[in-house]
Amino acid sequence: MDGPGDLAGNARSPRFGAVRAPWIAFAGCLALAFAALVAAFLAAPAPLAAAPTSGETLAHHMGVASCAGSTCHGHSVPDGVPVRQDELRAWQEPSSPTGAHSRAYAVIQQPRGAAIVRKLGLGPDGVREQCLGCHASAGGVRLSDGVDCESCHGGAAGWLATHYTTGASHRRNVAQGMTDLTDPRARAAVCLDCHYGGQGQGQFVTHKVMAAGHPRISFELDLFSTLQQHHDEDADYIARKGSRTNSLRFWAVGQAEALNRSLRLFEQPALAMDGMFPEFTFFDCHSCHRRIFDGDDMRPTALANPGRPLPPGTPPYNDENMIMLSAVAKVMAPGEAAQFDTRARSFHASMLQGRGAAVAAAGALRQSAAALADRFAGAAFDRVQGFAILDTLASDAIGARYTDYEGAVQSVMALDTLLNGMVNAGTVSGGTAAALRAEINRAYAAVREPNSFQPLVFRRALGDAVRAIRAAR
Repeated sequence: MDGPGDLAGNARSPRFGAVRAPWIAFAGCLALAFAALVAAFLAAPAPLAAAPTSGETLAHHMGVASCAGSTCHGHSVPDGVPVRQDELRAWQEPSSPTGAHSRAYAVIQQPRGAAIVRKLGLGPDGVREQCLGCHASAGGVRLSDGVDCESCHGGAAGWLATHYTTGASHRRNVAQGMTDLTDPRARAAVCLDCHYGGQGQGQFVTHKVMAAGHPRISFELDLFSTLQQHHDEDADYIARKGSRTNSLRFWAVGQAEALNRSLRLFEQPALAMDGMFPEFTFFDCHSCHRRIFDGDDMRPTALANPGRPLPPGTPPYNDENMIMLSAVAKVMAPGEAAQFDTRARSFHASMLQGRGAAVAAAGALRQSAAALADRFAGAAFDRVQGFAILDTLASDAIGARYTDYEGAVQSVMALDTLLNGMVNAGTVSGGTAAALRAEINRAYAAVREPNSFQPLVFRRALGDAVRAIRAAR
């Protein structure tokens, strides 16, 4: 994991602004929760087998070298028109999150990864099957390129030769096979395969893998996009893509798609069970990883959660994205919010009824999440709505559900994303945002260390931060 100094020093994009850069510095202190954001969460000793791929996929990938011309994306300084032209340099930055994708394969030589592989007893074939689905590009030309350009932008065979020619447009590039990363649903689908989990080979991090040393998976689409951004959203970007990225929209869609993905994976019997036990990667880590008091003065460490109708001692499904979706739905889709909350509660309750009931309830909740993703993808997310979502995140109804670390962390990321989005949209000044930094940092401090997380302290800190932002309205 990169240190806070490295992270802060490489906040290159204007989107970081006065709000996001301090969060990047703070991210280094959340290694357990966010190490996935640097795409360096597993490793293995050489030699390794080739990454899983198919002949068709390989035929459509041209490799990093095809993008690396000095008049294309391989220039040494960011002075190109219409793009910076130093995108390759940003992708290769050796110490910052911006270069994490290029390091995804290289980290397999590092001590932490080697230790994980030894604990799991993996040989080269095991590493290929369990790791390379995310640490190397399926169809990539060279394993050493890690997660390369085409992993995110799509195989370039159909559009490489024409995407820069006179008359080229983003719409035409997409029609020729480029992945439309301006669509938050499409971007989330690409990112989630590795930053949350997919059904492809080597794209699902089990509890056993985490027990061997792999960081817990956590995902927030707008934040992770900011960390990996290799471009400026200037006037030319807006002319080519149609608009600047709406951070609030990407955040909301990302929450819905993350829940959709989690439930879809849970519905797969081969992924949801580990022998006679459930696959614990789906559950809230801190519901089990708590201190034990079993003397005469035994005192429970868990708080009652109104969103989970479960008796004490029942491991709850990780509901961090459910909590965020509940908050944003109350503002952006009030007619669907009640149904979503009902289905979320029913899903939690179904865990006491058996696998069949849980899968049925997961399907219903997934339908609601997918509908919300579609609804949010076309929503404006304006200034008034942004402030309303902030208020809702700290409301009594939502705040009472911050009983565990995962949901609390998501709310802090949401707070920063929402405020940063308003700065980028010009609805809150950079100076005002900077003045709010002290309150936001207190909320960060309340989730700095997962093992000392105190829900009531966190709720107060979050409420103070939201009240400060509201006062700046």
